[in-house]
Amino acid sequence: MASSRSVLLICGDFVEDYEVMVPFQALQAYGVKVDAVCPGKKAGESCATAIHDFVGFQTYAELRGHNFSLNKDFHGVKAESYDALVIPGGRAPEYLSLDDEVLEIVKSFHKSRKPIASICHGQLILAAAGILQGKKSTAYPAVKPVIVSAGGVWQEPNPISKCFRDGSLITGAAYPGHPEFIGLLLDSLGATIENGKKKVLMLCGDFMEDYEAMVPCQTLQAVGYTVDSVCPGKKAGETVATAVHDFEGAQTYSEKPGHNFPLTATFDAVKAEGYDALVIPGGRAPEYLSLNDKVLRLVREFDTSSKPIASICHGQQILAAAGVLQGKKCTAYPAVKPQVVLSGAEWIEPDPITMAHTHGKLVTAAAWPAHPEFVAQLLSLLGTTIHFK
Repeated sequence: MASSRSVLLICGDFVEDYEVMVPFQALQAYGVKVDAVCPGKKAGESCATAIHDFVGFQTYAELRGHNFSLNKDFHGVKAESYDALVIPGGRAPEYLSLDDEVLEIVKSFHKSRKPIASICHGQLILAAAGILQGKKSTAYPAVKPVIVSAGGVWQEPNPISKCFRDGSLITGAAYPGHPEFIGLLLDSLGATIENGKKKVLMLCGDFMEDYEAMVPCQTLQAVGYTVDSVCPGKKAGETVATAVHDFEGAQTYSEKPGHNFPLTATFDAVKAEGYDALVIPGGRAPEYLSLNDKVLRLVREFDTSSKPIASICHGQQILAAAGVLQGKKCTAYPAVKPQVVLSGAEWIEPDPITMAHTHGKLVTAAAWPAHPEFVAQLLSLLGTTIHFK
């Protein structure tokens, strides 16, 4: 699904965790080149991210998220080199809206009538750049006064996942809107999606890795997939806690609390026959899910039906316990290698960590940096293609 399209992603410290990583990895999974930049920083450096979620207060709470790696120097970036601009939300836009270089880049995209996709608090930058006059726009609701003062035509985000397009401008209110937000951007880039109406089951549990749940979920939804998220012992409408796993100088990954991830279906009501594929995120959840007989039975049903199974990181602990890895080539988070080998699989070294591997109907990867390949290979197995005019 490689394309000639390229997108610029403007980041800053304490950008919202999902709002930077989901578009970044989703677009790459579709074959789009994405350059992530931050004023004052170079390729190889990182931005701190913020996890924004509602946990019972009158406004969102903030936790420290992953460290987001930049892949291009900010200095010298020009709008003429890209087909579209993406601006995530969080707290970063507050200070980025004071940066003259950022504002000039935004104005250049606007003048060239290239798509600009901005979400949540990102519209603070659009307002400062003076490009909202007469434009229909939504944003995180607290940004409404700024939108109106900048001459924008406020669009109520009801529900919060609602997004809007006015010419080349795409706006969203918060990360629940990513599927529509990214879908509108794909359309603006001239994408044609074929064979996208698939139904996927995602097997969740408490303290699954935050990115490894949301990135595949919303990346698939953005191309028309239905994704049902389930957890044993929980029902649709409940949530699971997630974990942020990252490398921060210790000998193994650190863990911090992540977002609360919403479940959309009830585990006891689902059957493999109702789905085209199964996705298993990693994190710590697979440790205890691998002891659940109903989970293992469900995994075996997907396997015996020759339906694609895509599992990442520690998710392969469940596959090993289900006995479906015998004779398969498989990768995983390196610490899971003994379980993979003992289950009769042929170990594939995850080098680089961004690689994924397909063996028959099985897609495996080692960690969330591999999401672009991981999701792209699942899309391929399901016959979904994305072409750009």
